[in-house]
Order: sequence, then C-alpha cells, then structure tokens
Amino acid sequence: MNRIQKLFQQKSKNILSVFYTAGFPKLNDTVLIAEALAKAGADIIEIGIPYSDPVADGPTIQESNSIALANGMKLSMILDEVKVIRKTVSTPIILMGYVNPVMQYGVEKFAKDAVEAGVDGLILPDLPMDEYVESSKELFDRIGLSNTFLISPTTSEERIRKIDQATNGFIYAVSASSITGAKGDFSGEQLAYFQRLKSMNLKNPFLIGFGISDSKTFSTASQYGSGAIVGSAFINLLKNSSDLKTDIKKFVTGLKGNV
Repeated sequence: MNRIQKLFQQKSKNILSVFYTAGFPKLNDTVLIAEALAKAGADIIEIGIPYSDPVADGPTIQESNSIALANGMKLSMILDEVKVIRKTVSTPIILMGYVNPVMQYGVEKFAKDAVEAGVDGLILPDLPMDEYVESSKELFDRIGLSNTFLISPTTSEERIRKIDQATNGFIYAVSASSITGAKGDFSGEQLAYFQRLKSMNLKNPFLIGFGISDSKTFSTASQYGSGAIVGSAFINLLKNSSDLKTDIKKFVTGLKGNV
C-alpha cells in the first residue's frame, strides 16, 4: 500500500491535491514549493512534467510549461528533485504529464525509477486505458505505483466503471468538458454530474478538478467527492509571488478554510 492509498484509507473528505509545474517559476523552485505545500497542509503534491503541447491545459498552465522548459527542466531532473523532497516530506507525490516524455524515457524504466525516487502515482491524461491495462498495469501494481485516469461529464457509465476497475488509488473527475482554469461557481449541470458519480458507489474515491480556485469551490467539491485538485489558481499565485513560503501557506489554509 503506497502513500496515496494510505491517505484515502485514513481520510475520506476534504482532501486537497495541489498541482504545480516542475521548474516553474524558476528551475530550482520545485523542492521549495513541495516542502512549503507539505508544511501548509496539502494532502497530495502533484508535480507537473513540463511538455511542449499540453492539450488539456489552459493558458495559465501552458505558460508555466513553456517557462519551465525554457528554464531547462527535464524529466530526469524531476526524479532527482523528488529524491530531495523525500528527505523531509512524507506527503503523497504524484507526477502528472503527457505520455510522450514517459515513452521516450521508457515506460518500465520510468515507473521503476519514479518509485525508487519516492513517487506514489502518475496521471497521464493521454495514456489509453486499454493500453495501460494490457502493458503496464501488472508492473504498476507490483511496484506500488498508482495510476489515475480522468473522467468527464461526457464519460459513459460503462467506461467509468472500467476505469474504476483499472484504478488503484483515486479517479480524477474533470468538472467540465474543457481545458483547465478557474471558472467561478459550479453550474447545476456540474453538480448533477458530481451527484451521479457519488451515487455510483465506485470502489475508488474521486477528486474533482478543473475550476477549483477558492474555498467555496473546494468545499462544494468535497461535498460530493473526497476532495479537489487545484492547479491554475496555484500557478497564478506562484507567478505573482515575491515570498513563496508565506504565500503558499496562505493559499492552502485559505482554500481549505475551516476543514
């Protein structure tokens, strides 16, 4: 049982996963940000693997990818940084990115190196589920690496249940069929979608992402799922911060409110 599975075993609500791009805003900020997130009370740290064509991401995260790549961030460097983070941080760590850099690294080698570095899970939005089940699931299960798939309001119940069976950790419920970014309050249609997921009694918990930007949207998401994932709002904070440690603490405590 890895750290992600232990977390969900110990806590079923108000779980906050925070995403940021490795190598942004500066190349050497990755470790500092992870340590600050853990200290502030983030439940999961989600480190983005910068990629030149992040198709699911909006302008904010796209820009962070471009800056991180220009800064010189590489996949191998991220694994080295996770090793450093693990010296002081016990919070679950997920790497999120696209499948192309992982394939270039070598899927099996990357999975093993990631676990050795201290990574608990992966989110690769463009990894086909059937391909994962056929070629990688046995390896991931054996070495204790969780793999998270995304679902959206247009995902059929049949596919959601297939994803649930192939998952060992949690499911990423995208709040809308759109790119990442803050969007204000959830619509009635979105709330109905969250309720539908909740009523399916899936074996895995789900976290809601895309559009989580403040304590209100975090609280609403936590009423339906086990919590939420915040990305663009945090990237904006990092971009504009002059004191990362202080601002990260304020951001996390503000988002979680009294929970």
